[in-house]
Order: sequence, then C-alpha cells, then structure tokens
Amino acid sequence: MRIAFYAPLKAPSHDVPSGDRRVGRLLVDALELAGHNVQLASTLRTYEGSGDDGAQKRLRDQGRQEGEKLVRHWLLAEPNSRPEIWFTYHVYHKAPDWLGHVVSSALGIPYVISEASYAPKRAGGTWALGHTAAADAIRAASLIVCPIRHDVPCLEPLMSTGGRIMVLPPFLEPSPYANARKVRLVHRQKLSAEHRLDPDIPWIIVAAMMRPGDKTASYLELAAVLRKLRDLPWQLLVVGDGDGRNQIEGAMEEAAPGKSRFLGERQSHEVAETYAAGDLTIWPAVNEAYGMALLEAQAAGIPVVSYAIRGVPDIVRHGVTGLLAPAGDPEALADCCRELLTDESRRRSMSDEAARFVNTERSVARASQALDDALALLKGRVAYNAVPASR
Repeated sequence: MRIAFYAPLKAPSHDVPSGDRRVGRLLVDALELAGHNVQLASTLRTYEGSGDDGAQKRLRDQGRQEGEKLVRHWLLAEPNSRPEIWFTYHVYHKAPDWLGHVVSSALGIPYVISEASYAPKRAGGTWALGHTAAADAIRAASLIVCPIRHDVPCLEPLMSTGGRIMVLPPFLEPSPYANARKVRLVHRQKLSAEHRLDPDIPWIIVAAMMRPGDKTASYLELAAVLRKLRDLPWQLLVVGDGDGRNQIEGAMEEAAPGKSRFLGERQSHEVAETYAAGDLTIWPAVNEAYGMALLEAQAAGIPVVSYAIRGVPDIVRHGVTGLLAPAGDPEALADCCRELLTDESRRRSMSDEAARFVNTERSVARASQALDDALALLKGRVAYNAVPASR
C-alpha cells in the first residue's frame, strides 16, 4: 500500500539525533520491509514547548494550510499515486497532528496513529489547544498503534466506533548489536586500552544525550545510585554529549571518584560495540515513555537495571533480562544493581536471555509483520470518496 508518513514532533529526516527520530525511522523501515511504499508527507514540526498560546495557534493554522495543500495536490494527481493510508507517528499535547485528519477525511483513507498520548490532567492547561487537538486526532483514527500498555486506559475512552487500539511494543533491528556481541572481547580490549579500563571488573554502560530536563535528571539520579555502590569494583562508560555534560561529569566524579569515563557522542555502530563490551546497563528513565536505550542494551546482550515505570516493563523482563525496582525507590534500584554487580553467573544468564528476547520478540521483522497484518484489516474499510478540503 501507499502510505503517507508524518511525524509532527520530529521528522525521521531531521538533522538532530534523538530517540524520537530513531523510532520514526524504525517505523518506516518496518513498513517498507512489509512491502509498503512509504513517503514522507511533510516535515512540518508542530512542537511548541513553552506553552505560548499564540505560537500554538500559528502552528495550527500552518498545519491546516499544509494539509489542504496536500489534499489539493493529491486530488489533481493520478488515483494510483494517492496515498491509501495516512500514518502519523507520535501525537501529544505539545506536538498535535494538524494534518492527518484533514488529509485522511478529504481523501477518504484510513488514519493511523502510532504512539498517541492523552493525559486528561492537561485539559484546560497551558497547552489546551494542543490537548484538544490530540484528543480530536485520536477520535478520528481508525487504528492507534500503542507501544506501551500504560497509555491504553487513557486512549480507550476516546476511540470512535470502529476504531481500535493495537499494542505493538518498541522494536529495533537487532543485527548490529548481535554482530558486535560476537566479537565482544575485541571491543572490550579496544576500549580498555583507549580509556585505561580494568577488563576484569564489571563495566556499566550508559548511552543517552545530555540535554537539560529529564535526561539530566536521569543522570543525576544515576549518580545518586552509584554513590551507594562505590564500595564495589565497577567502571562506568558513558556515551553521549550535550549542554548538561559538565554538570553530569561533576556529579559522577563526586559520586564515585575516578570510576567514570565519558566517550562523547558516537556513531550507531560504535554504540552497539560499546554496549556489547559491557556487563550491565543502569538507567532510571525519568519521565521516559519506555527508553529505547534499554532495548539496545539488551540487543547487545547486556542486562538492564531500571525502574518499573510507564513502558519500561514492556522493554525489560524483570528477573529474566534485567531487574526492575519500584518506581521512585533509589534504595531498591541500588539493591538491584548490587545484586547483579556481585553475581557474574546471573549476569551471563540474563545476557543470553536479553539477546534472545530482542531477536525473537522485539525485532523490526516481527514488528513489520504485525503492522502489515493490522493495516491489511484497514484496507477497504474506508471507501475512497474525496471531497474538497475545508477552508
């Protein structure tokens, strides 16, 4: 099928790397792997992070104009070049979709949203306009592809008759991580020589951007946890960079002097190699929907310690591929870390299970099949009945 793809928060073609861009690209990969013809419909970014009502209204108007422009283009085009499905990735109150419903309703095609978030507590707040728009988009959708079970209860009351929710957990392409794992010792020896690391003690691997806000909050909470573990032998390798780096480096050094190494930003294959060389990932995932880094670590055969918060239990299998502490309990998180840092045999067992789990249950190939099955149900459900776009 011909699919018009749109990501209002950040287009998959955006220059700045982020987890959001990564997931958008993975969705495109999964759809193309299933044989669909995916075209990026627009790069318009509707994100408004300051709560400026005037800016939100301008983005709304710009979005509607963009949607109407697309409709006019496709109505003049040959029928076999028009999209058969509109697919939007990531809709929430700060980045609503002003295009999807305009185009899908005008062309009479199914409207699909992957990763829609709706928080009733946001009603009437600073982002009231975006909150209402997100709700309208969810109501208009034929299918909501939901990556975490945590979001389903807030979405269900908004679904229209005939619309449905499909839970599709986060996924990735496991082969780069599996390949890196096959030569784990090579990568470990290289990093050991480059950064003066002891290869005979556990290495904790963390890969995350160092942006102010939630990312920095996770780093600072990690530092507080590592302070409780300073009596144990371990070393921390951090992949990432950003405006918060000085603060984060200072916090890690204060927590455990001399135990941290900062590698800076790395290419994706280098991230896979670093994970594969390690022994454990610890990441608090403060305010993250699920944390793609946790999936990446497991793909490389690295067990994970995190909080059982939001979508993390959809990423990490507690007691099998890692350990999850109760949300907001740093003492319990430190206990989980201590348990694995001092038990090499259990780490190795979890390493094998983590790699198997991602390869068999969280791969892009498996997601591709699930998406293809879901879209097949939509084909033909909405008859083509184009009408002029509203003005």
